[in-house]
Amino acid sequence: MEETDREAVATAVQRVAGMLQRPDQLDKVEQYRRREARKKASVEARLKAAIQSQLDGVRTGLSQLHNALNDVKDIQQSLIDVNKDWRQSINAIENLKDVKDAVVQHSQLAAAVENLKNIFSVPEIVRETQDLIERGELLKAHKKLMDLECSRDNLMYEQYRMDSKNTHDMNLIHTYFGDMQKLSEELAKQLWMVVQRSLVTVRRDPTLLVSVVRIIEREEKIDRRMLDRKKQTGFIPPGRPKKWKENMFNILERTVSTRIEGTQADTRESDKMWLVRHLEIIRKYVLDDLLVAKTLLDQCFPPHYDIFKRLLSMYHQALSTRMQELAAEDLEANEIVSLLSWVLNTYKSTEMMGNSELSPEVDANSLSLLLSQNVVDQLLSKYMSTLTSNIIGWLRKALETDKKDWVKETEPEADQDGYYQTTLPAIVFQMFEQNLQVAAQISEDLKTKVLLLCLQQMNSFLTRYKDEAQFYKEEHLKNRQYPQCYVQYMIAVINNCQTFKESIISLKRKYLKVEMEETLSSSHASMDAILDIIAKEGCSSLLDEVFMDLEPHLNELMTKKWLLGSNAVGTICVTVEDYFNDFAKIKKPYKK
Repeated sequence: MEETDREAVATAVQRVAGMLQRPDQLDKVEQYRRREARKKASVEARLKAAIQSQLDGVRTGLSQLHNALNDVKDIQQSLIDVNKDWRQSINAIENLKDVKDAVVQHSQLAAAVENLKNIFSVPEIVRETQDLIERGELLKAHKKLMDLECSRDNLMYEQYRMDSKNTHDMNLIHTYFGDMQKLSEELAKQLWMVVQRSLVTVRRDPTLLVSVVRIIEREEKIDRRMLDRKKQTGFIPPGRPKKWKENMFNILERTVSTRIEGTQADTRESDKMWLVRHLEIIRKYVLDDLLVAKTLLDQCFPPHYDIFKRLLSMYHQALSTRMQELAAEDLEANEIVSLLSWVLNTYKSTEMMGNSELSPEVDANSLSLLLSQNVVDQLLSKYMSTLTSNIIGWLRKALETDKKDWVKETEPEADQDGYYQTTLPAIVFQMFEQNLQVAAQISEDLKTKVLLLCLQQMNSFLTRYKDEAQFYKEEHLKNRQYPQCYVQYMIAVINNCQTFKESIISLKRKYLKVEMEETLSSSHASMDAILDIIAKEGCSSLLDEVFMDLEPHLNELMTKKWLLGSNAVGTICVTVEDYFNDFAKIKKPYKK
């Protein structure tokens, strides 16, 4: 305390010293004194108020603590009294056990009395319900079935409450109501028959389908109620939950799968176009079914069933499964094209899922692929492999057919301008065109691959063509009388070279993108070179043919025989003119 006083005095001295630093401030000493007095009075007043406030709070707190102590003592006394009462009532509670058993028995008897009428009339109700099911009055039949189930379930529940381990009485009740389970199964069969034919039923008798849905909804509510009771009591009636809603969707799914699989009416052995026909039937059926589901079926089901989207998903999954089964078969090249074209193009086109009548519920672009990319790639690879073998075989067969024409005794056909030609270029490029048009139905990428394959095989084919033309010439030189129309067919071979050139250019212009042309420039130059060689050798062989025919007559000139009156000059002129008429049927630029 003394130290505090000393600190206060020191502080006051410093403060006074600060105020009286100049002589003129001595005149204000009285003023300073009054001001400090006012400040002191103000601080003392605030201090007194604070202390008074604290004292009031302490006084209130002490009062509350005193009251709390009294309350605790009262509660303690009450607990002592309750404990005494509880100990005294234990014997009384044990004496009430008989009353409790009587209450349970009374509850069971009340349930029995309430269901007494149904219990005695179970056989009659069973017969009536069976008749209603057979007559197709499903709603009425279900109402009676629910009454029977309610009676049985209440009796079994009361028995369970009384003695859950007494299986004999439970089995007795279950056996007495045994026919009811058969009724439930019979009714379910009728419901599933309607569900299986729902797309037909909804057009002919939508009321019947609505009745089926109402019955399923009733059973769903009962299932939920029984499951809730099981959580509370542990008891659930036999046969619950029935899960008829889940069964309905399972049956719809199987029906959709069966409908998709059942559209295959033919096999490859009976009809080469079996797959095209099968896919077209699928397209028509699926589109028709979805349109019916959207316009009619959707109105017969509660909104939360979302029946159209569920059916759409079922059809998509069934189609995916069916397409995978077809892809796993040993398909031919044309069948692979049909399958891929349908999966990649037709499925999402306006002819099917992209149909305007299905929008906006169906967004074709959001549908996943029916076949995985891996399966598509495998099919494309198989198609290209098969197509390569086919093209090689077709080209070989076409060349063999053309070679047979070379030995004919009749001249080859001429085009509209009179130039000799054979059908070989037309056959080859018609085959190429057909395969390119088919590939274009699937994708641009496949079309380009097929074009590259065709040109690649064309290169190999022209090499064989050159060899066959050379062999044709050599065979003719062994016996110049055979074949009779050698000159005309050799002219046709030369003209074919120009036709091949023009057809290759036309094919590339029609099916090849501009940016891809450079990649084929070397291949194109190679084919042009081979065709020029064939034509050049053909022209050379024709000139050899002329000079071989003229050689004996030219040798006769300026000889004694010629001076005595030979006809060599006339023969030479006629021969040259005859060859000239034939050579006039050679196309440019080989004509020169």
